[in-house]
Amino acid sequence: MNATRTPAPAAAQPFPQALRASRSRRHLSQLELALRAGTTQRHISFIENGRSAPGRALVARIADSLALPLRERNGLLLAAGYAPVHPQRDLADPALAPALEALDHILTGHLPYPAIVVDRYGDLVGANSAFGVMTEGADPALLGPRQNILRLALHPAGMAPRIRNFPQWARHVIEALREEQRRNPDDRLAALHDELAGYVPPLPAAQGAAAGQGGDALLGFTVPMELDSASRGLLRLMTTVAVFATAADVTIAELKLEAFLPADRATADALRKDA
Repeated sequence: MNATRTPAPAAAQPFPQALRASRSRRHLSQLELALRAGTTQRHISFIENGRSAPGRALVARIADSLALPLRERNGLLLAAGYAPVHPQRDLADPALAPALEALDHILTGHLPYPAIVVDRYGDLVGANSAFGVMTEGADPALLGPRQNILRLALHPAGMAPRIRNFPQWARHVIEALREEQRRNPDDRLAALHDELAGYVPPLPAAQGAAAGQGGDALLGFTVPMELDSASRGLLRLMTTVAVFATAADVTIAELKLEAFLPADRATADALRKDA
């Protein structure tokens, strides 16, 4: 049975341009994409030139071959004139409750260390009670509902004054945001990047040279945040990020769980003190 085609929204990027842009961002040639998707370079060329309209199955194979995130897969299908496959539910939807409950268990299990869940824009979805040590002294205006953690971290009225290695650490935050914007362009991400980049001072010349040689990777494999805490003293924290590897819903697929871990024994002892 042939797949049902639906008109692409007027605002959607035409499929040939959308495919070419997605392929280029991943630095794949037409031949490489063709081999991955089980077709020919000639067919990919015809598609990108608008001379051939792909079937739904080929669009799905191309999306798989490009390892597109679910949001971009839906967009590619829409651009080709097909209905999107992956739902995008509101976080309050009961269908997402099991996933959110699982995240709550992980947040609680990470105590006494801070952990948070954020969406693709860095807006806070959930946090455990230990996260309060990181927001000490921040402007309440930055701590409202759905607060943006990236803005909280880099804003001069947020955590920035308490981060001793702010130029080095903030640079990695901005570079990660820039890379996400490069892989998955989004107007809101671009605006957030432009705002936050204005808060990041340049590295001093000596530190900039050391950074180019990996000198700011103080643990040899990661850059810890050195955070002053009125209640715990100096905290040196490294982070890990986890996602749902097999998510079928766009909203869940874009959630990230960021867990902060002590980078030294003194930090571990300080965070366990009142646990």
